[in-house]
Amino acid sequence: MSSPAPAESEAELVANAVRELARRTRFPVAFGGLIEEGVVSVTSIVGARTRSLDGLRVRPERGLGGRAMMELRPRMTSDYGSSRQITHDYDVFVLGEGLRTLLALPIVVQGRSRGVLYAGAWNQEQVGGVTTAPAMQVAQSVADELRIRDEVQRRLQTAAPTAPTVAPRQREELRESFAELRSIAASVDDVELRARLAQVERRLVTLAGDTAPPATGPVLTVHLSPRETDVLACAALGSTNAEIAAQLGLREGTVKAYLGTAMSKLDASTRHAAVTKARRAGVLP
Repeated sequence: MSSPAPAESEAELVANAVRELARRTRFPVAFGGLIEEGVVSVTSIVGARTRSLDGLRVRPERGLGGRAMMELRPRMTSDYGSSRQITHDYDVFVLGEGLRTLLALPIVVQGRSRGVLYAGAWNQEQVGGVTTAPAMQVAQSVADELRIRDEVQRRLQTAAPTAPTVAPRQREELRESFAELRSIAASVDDVELRARLAQVERRLVTLAGDTAPPATGPVLTVHLSPRETDVLACAALGSTNAEIAAQLGLREGTVKAYLGTAMSKLDASTRHAAVTKARRAGVLP
């Protein structure tokens, strides 16, 4: 079995988003980048006729993209050259490419702009929701990925063991991290993001692998559904059915049903026994 593919870099993430933006909208030109040291450096460009956009660096509050980042919402102009609603710090880049219509979409993570995506056309275009809606979805998908990466990095830095045996406090932190990541994954529709998150969850299980009680019999092989794992991970923290339902956005009766099927698969008569067996099987940290 081959090992999981490494996560794409942030530059690759933006490049994929820019290509997707061009594919999903009628704009012939798309470009964008993420904030580094307070400035967005455009790292990906598709569809341009010239090299005028090369080297574009955008500061918050400046230009159409800067305004979008400060207001945390998309901004558009159908006549860039004569617009009085923006500063024209970057005319040499935008007008150099001959763009007249320009849409700027901020990448917003936890209420803070992390970058901006642009879609542009050489002609004056009247753009409505049919075009802007998919464009906003592309920006949101980048934001979701960055949010997950931030949370994973924070959790791993906090929970990473510093000794061969994980201390009790670190073990509980690992388990809380696992349950929270399962909850995040449940709210993300993007299949690729969920697969990435699953890789991180497996790493957390591996980090806590030395904490499982020694098996006294044959190693248990069990296959829980994603929702059964979600519910069992929350139950492992001592949450009640009502608390699990609130956390995962499920009905309390649905939580009870998932717990029941998980217990059946694990051949456990109580939720505590199910959690113990799931840890021995490497399903939970």
